[in-house]
Amino acid sequence: MTEIRVRYPAGPPLTLRTSLDWNLDVPPTTVTREGSERVFHVDADASEPVYFKPVRRTGESLDWAVGEDYLLAPGEPRTVYPHFDGGTRGRITDHITLGERTARVFLPPGYDDNVLKQYPVLFVLDGANVFFPEEAFSGTDWALDETLICLDAMNLVDKVLVVALYSVPERRSDEYTAPGYVAFGEELVDVVLPEVRSRFRTLVGAEHTAIMGSSLGGVAALHVALRHADTVGMAACLSSTFGYRDDLLQRLGTQPVPRVRVYLDAGLPADNHRPTRVIFDALIARGLRPGSDVLFLGFPGALHHERAWAQRVHLPIQFFFGRSFRRA
Repeated sequence: MTEIRVRYPAGPPLTLRTSLDWNLDVPPTTVTREGSERVFHVDADASEPVYFKPVRRTGESLDWAVGEDYLLAPGEPRTVYPHFDGGTRGRITDHITLGERTARVFLPPGYDDNVLKQYPVLFVLDGANVFFPEEAFSGTDWALDETLICLDAMNLVDKVLVVALYSVPERRSDEYTAPGYVAFGEELVDVVLPEVRSRFRTLVGAEHTAIMGSSLGGVAALHVALRHADTVGMAACLSSTFGYRDDLLQRLGTQPVPRVRVYLDAGLPADNHRPTRVIFDALIARGLRPGSDVLFLGFPGALHHERAWAQRVHLPIQFFFGRSFRRA
């Protein structure tokens, strides 16, 4: 028997339907005293995949949880936070102010309905490029919200709250390189992150907090994770311009680095492959484990462009938050 925990605010009764028989209710084995957690047991084995979906009963009517069916791995307990209102798209906020920074925040599907759910948080630098082509530098955005929705529907990752942090054009080069990224990182950790946690339902801890950037933004992302590893535990660095006005390699020195998770990528021939490989080798030499702590992927012929990053942004998302990359 495999255990499934369904967490949803107390209210109408919830049952479970499964692919073993979509017409049969599976009643909860246990309901907590306050009624917000229901525990189910399903007889699943490894001979075929089993999918399930919570169902809410209101009188004689059935409301199926919104979104794709959940996948149940035999013998692996699963906790889910379904929602029944709000659709499958989530929502992106208008411009908001975090400290002195401008941002948009992607709130995953179900954020407003299931208030029990807390989320990992991903900061993305150069936030104007993340969601809307009319805001993006090149007219091509990363469509990150669509990627996250698809990965969740594929049962590959947990839902993630994204903070797209807009750069200040006249300060970008200074804030994303040495020595400016020192003050930038401190502002992010001491001002912006606490405000995000006070305004949105996020999980607390470095293992639930990531930062991502491309080009110069990738350099700043790695700096933040290495300097503030107790707060930001993951950094994704796409096509990063390592070695241009930064002192990361010197700062690494010869001592072991904090055990963070780092995603690196680059294209060839003109997309920072060589300097990225230098950083990858330096991180390995200083104690990070290839494939587990640090992942480096190369993309033959890839250009230094928003379109290329949009095509592969799913990779760091899966490395950080994917069920196939649970940390040892």
